[in-house]
Amino acid sequence: MATRSPILDPASLRILERLQQNSEISTSDLAESVGLSTSPCWRRVNDLKAAGVIRGCVAVVDPLSVGLPVNVFVHVSLEKQTQAALQAFDEAVRSRPEVMECYLMSGEADYLLRVVLEDLSQYQQLVLDHLTRIPGVASIRSSFALGQVKYTTALPLGHLQR
Repeated sequence: MATRSPILDPASLRILERLQQNSEISTSDLAESVGLSTSPCWRRVNDLKAAGVIRGCVAVVDPLSVGLPVNVFVHVSLEKQTQAALQAFDEAVRSRPEVMECYLMSGEADYLLRVVLEDLSQYQQLVLDHLTRIPGVASIRSSFALGQVKYTTALPLGHLQR
């Protein structure tokens, strides 16, 4: 059985679960919902932030509400998987605001990107003006999301409660 940090005791796990549901909850409401008094709850939240367990709190914006209905999953293969080629690709992709996620992968493609855009012409522009110009890119395959079945930012924490 894996050991976990003392910071991730049952009360801290309850705090994390509740904050993943609503990070705007007041400290007093959070404390009440996890069974702590306000000061210890506040200290635990700050400890979780200081330890890097909580990396930040953000607003999750609905992409349709801001005119970004196109969600594309892009599989990119490189000619060679050298350190220089991987680093060049990583740096190029980090600078693109429409790339929401990028993963170095095992399997057929070297990278999997999730890209959010206004329309297909914007995607075409991204591919032609940016992705194909990254040194070492050998192939690009695209899959367009037809609909979103599930989306969450909350991590499953049940394995830490054993």
